Amino acid sequence: MNTVYAESTPSDVSAYGGFIDAIGGIATAVVAIVGLNRFAPDLMASIGIIVFGAALLIQGGTLLSEYAHWLNVSPIPQTANAETLADGGLSGLFLFGVAGVVLGILSLLGIVPAELTPIAIIAFGTALLLSSSAVRRLYQLQVQVGHASGTRSHSEMLAGGMSSGSAAVQTLAGLTAVVLGILAVSGGPHAAVLTLTALLIVGVLELLTGSVLSGLVMSFMRPTGERSLR
Repeated sequence: MNTVYAESTPSDVSAYGGFIDAIGGIATAVVAIVGLNRFAPDLMASIGIIVFGAALLIQGGTLLSEYAHWLNVSPIPQTANAETLADGGLSGLFLFGVAGVVLGILSLLGIVPAELTPIAIIAFGTALLLSSSAVRRLYQLQVQVGHASGTRSHSEMLAGGMSSGSAAVQTLAGLTAVVLGILAVSGGPHAAVLTLTALLIVGVLELLTGSVLSGLVMSFMRPTGERSLR
């Protein structure tokens, strides 16, 4: 009797990471919508900040895992590898993700939430701007390492188009979040609305990015080979 099983790979884990990242984006958007409907807006803003900060951490970990996997089999010099990781803004995702979680917790505890939540929004917008090209660079690395011949499947070509579009949308969303955060931190009667609107925008963006990342990982997946036990 033969028993066949397949091993999980780093790409499997990364695909799940992109899926969880998308769920984090949905949760952020839902919390923002609830707050915009005037149900405890300050509380919803604090919760949304924490959720989105955690989503950024997951996204950073997913991207880092994929970069590490492809760079390990890449003929690119190590100096170029380091530049690729730095240019992708991955450190910004981790740094601002942690900062957002901390600021969200402090505001949830009632420590100047009117100031901390807009500051977190500005940090999130900055992180999105810094990492806007990360998914696109990952796609380029996958093509360079996995397809030296230059031939690509239809799913990979589609993933490439989605990654390019995601980079443009992420840049626009990041800029919008920074502007809304600056307006909100300056005070005014609509500060909470501006903060929640920014959370809604970045939440929808995170849903898009997580979906694109999962699609990108899945399109370049290669079977690791099945083992047979007798």
